[in-house]
Amino acid sequence: MHVLHCFQFMMNILHSDLRRLDLNLLLVFDALLRQRSVSAAADELAMSPSAFSHALARLRAALGDDLFVRIGNAMQPTAYAERLAGAVSAALETLSQGLAQAGGFQPERSERAFVMAVTDYTAFAVMPRLLAGLQRAAPRLRFKLVHSRGRESAEDLAAGRIDFALGYVEDIAEPAAGIESFDWLEDRYVAIVSRAHPDIRGSLSLEQYLAARHVVVTPWGETRGGIDRALERRGLRRDVALQLPSVLAAPFIIAESDWVMTLPRLAAETLSQAAPIAVHPAPFDIPSYTLKVYSHARHGRSAAHDWLRAQLRACAPLLQD
Repeated sequence: MHVLHCFQFMMNILHSDLRRLDLNLLLVFDALLRQRSVSAAADELAMSPSAFSHALARLRAALGDDLFVRIGNAMQPTAYAERLAGAVSAALETLSQGLAQAGGFQPERSERAFVMAVTDYTAFAVMPRLLAGLQRAAPRLRFKLVHSRGRESAEDLAAGRIDFALGYVEDIAEPAAGIESFDWLEDRYVAIVSRAHPDIRGSLSLEQYLAARHVVVTPWGETRGGIDRALERRGLRRDVALQLPSVLAAPFIIAESDWVMTLPRLAAETLSQAAPIAVHPAPFDIPSYTLKVYSHARHGRSAAHDWLRAQLRACAPLLQD
C-alpha cells in the first residue's frame, strides 16, 4: 500500500487529470526525456514511431503543454517538462521497485544468477564500473559473462541460454521474433597510434590516416564495418595490415608498430593505461558507436529481468563519463 500511496501522491503533484491517463504516457515522457529522439524513445519502448507520436500528442493535450520541441536534431524539453522530470522519474522508480518486490524479487537479498553475452570491448571497458554499481545495489546477485556470438546471440536469447546480450550489431533490418532491444551507451570513435610513431605526433590528419596501414578487430569474421562504410561514402578506403579476433592485443601491437587502429573512445582510453599509445580524434565523420541491450520477450513480466533492465538504463550516463 505504501508504494501505491506514494505513486498516487506523485501523480497528484503532476496533474489531477494525469490520474486518468494510461501509465504508458509516463513511460513515453521518461523515454523521450532521456533519448531526446522520437525514434530512439519509440525503439526503447518497443513502439512504432507513429504510435509513440500519438501517445505524445495525448500527453501534450492532457497537460496543455508541448513538453518537447525540436531544436536541431534533438527533442528538447520545455520549461514545464523540466519541472515535471524529477517527479515523473521518482514515480516510475517507486512503482518499478514496488513491482519488483511484489513479484518476489528483492535485489538486496536475491542470489539469482544472470547470464550476459558480451564482447571484449564491453567486458573490459564497461563491465567493471557496471558490476561495481550492481554489487552495491544487489550484493548477492551472481553474474556469468559469456562471449557474444554476434547476430547468433538471438538464438541464445530465444533458447534461454542467456538473459541479456550487450553489444553492437550492425545492419539488422528485421530483428528476430521476440527479440527486444534498446540503445544503451553511445560512444564516439577515435584513432590510436604508438606514442613513438615517426610521423604522427600532435594530431592525426586524414592524409596521414589514409597513408597508414590499419589494425581491425573482426570477432565474427566480418569483412567490413561502419568505419569502412563511412570511408566509402567519401570514395576512400583504408589499407588493412592486420585483422584480430579480439581488441585486447591491439594496443600492444600498435605500440610496437607504425599502424593505426580506430575504436570507441572508452576502449581507447582504457587501453592507453596499459600500453604506450596516443589517442587522437578520428579525422573524418563516423557514425557513433551505439551499444544495445538485447533481451527476449520469453521472460515476460519477470520482476528480476525488469529490475536489471532498469538498472542498465539508469547507470548508462555514469558509464559514459
